[in-house]
Amino acid sequence: MALGRGGVSLVITLAVMASSCQTEDKRPLPHYTSNGRGVAPTNAAENKSNRYFIEFRSRYALTYGHTYVVFGRADKNGKMINPEVAGLAPASDNAAPYVLGHFIPVPASTGATDGDLEEQYRSASWRVMLTDDEYSDTVAYIRKLQATTHLWEATVYNCNAFVADIARHMGYKAPGIWLRPQQFIATLREMNTG
Repeated sequence: MALGRGGVSLVITLAVMASSCQTEDKRPLPHYTSNGRGVAPTNAAENKSNRYFIEFRSRYALTYGHTYVVFGRADKNGKMINPEVAGLAPASDNAAPYVLGHFIPVPASTGATDGDLEEQYRSASWRVMLTDDEYSDTVAYIRKLQATTHLWEATVYNCNAFVADIARHMGYKAPGIWLRPQQFIATLREMNTG
């Protein structure tokens, strides 16, 4: 029995999805912090001047997880002050759009989702301390991306792709979008701080 073009596409899509779910998430990875050049802040003056941050994050979920960014100001101890969240996910609490989004684009939301700021769900993170100008530029780009991104599709434009666009805008290299979120964040950090 021969498969038509649609059948072959379906088989390829299912194979990609299955392979992306083969690895298991590890226990939470340590927190990492660097400056905009990808280096750990070295002195107190730099720590005081860079009070703004963006944190590339992943968290555990019932499926393979979620990738997103948290951004805002930090106090002198590094604690977040009124953080904001941006990420890409299906715009529904119902599981049906999520499942459909593995085959066709579905409406998306670009803000916080349940569990994003809860530490027990964080699986990996890389915080980058930013100057005022770097922060303003990054937030302007995030707002533009949020205003123009309306669809989520797991194999074409997913949460990793959304975060990769932010990272590339900041001048960083980004890994492929088909990694599990924890692997995506760990690889993003390694590619840019090595």
